[in-house]
Amino acid sequence: MKRPVTHYHKVKVDDLNVFYREAGPDDGPVVVLLHGYPTSSHMYRDLIPMLADKYHVIAPDLIGFGYSDAPHYKAFSYTFDNLTKYVQGLLDLLKVDRFAIQVFDYGAPVGYRLALANPEKITAIISQNGNAYKEGLSNGWSLLEKYWNEPTAENRNSLRVTSTADSIQWQYFTGAPDKSLIAPESYTLDQFFMDRSENEEIQLDLFKDYATNVALYPAFHEYFRKYQPPFLATWGEKDPYFIPAGAEAFKKDLPNAIVRFYDTGHFALETHLNVIGEEIRNFLDGLSLR
Repeated sequence: MKRPVTHYHKVKVDDLNVFYREAGPDDGPVVVLLHGYPTSSHMYRDLIPMLADKYHVIAPDLIGFGYSDAPHYKAFSYTFDNLTKYVQGLLDLLKVDRFAIQVFDYGAPVGYRLALANPEKITAIISQNGNAYKEGLSNGWSLLEKYWNEPTAENRNSLRVTSTADSIQWQYFTGAPDKSLIAPESYTLDQFFMDRSENEEIQLDLFKDYATNVALYPAFHEYFRKYQPPFLATWGEKDPYFIPAGAEAFKKDLPNAIVRFYDTGHFALETHLNVIGEEIRNFLDGLSLR
């Protein structure tokens, strides 16, 4: 089968440039892939071709990440509301009026905000370690929670270690059953962008604002209960941040949710691309997304 071609674009959304990957037929059902921390749409480089023979796939880089603009943290308010604003702006610019979302890590609060704002547009949700329940937060969140409750310089500085090369590689390797499956360009590219001037401050601002995502959990749950979107959770069960209880919790509000666990960590697509990609494809193919 001929491999679908991916195109790489950068467009102005309001005052900033947003980079995105796009593939698939123009008239295909739209699937929007939303990346997490500390990565970019690059994390979906191999999933895109698995979907794009049938689906119109759009994978943006969030503002401050990848090849999208990363304005200085003193000139731009790095909040999840603002990250969502630019994804919404991109979809509006592209005239996308119906779409499924695949969310991961930071992409989850962005995607769930999109769903709150556009419930009539969401055709399905796929969550790969994209949390929405307090029971999904591991003990690894303790330093962040301390920063949320006491946003002092000392607590902010305690989180700087998370942007080091050792820390980012740890996120990729922890829980992975075979580290040789993890492409080195994944965490190396992440580190390249992380090392940009003042980028560490951007990430610390987003760490602080992550508290707003937890505060929105009840609103996300209400959306799930009211609209019952078709839902698939594909979860690396050894994720040090978002534990399996968070995946199981979706069934409280979405009793028909499909939940699958895999013997891997946070970046599950790096080690389990084929099986997860097949699960996503089968899920989407079983729906009427028009």
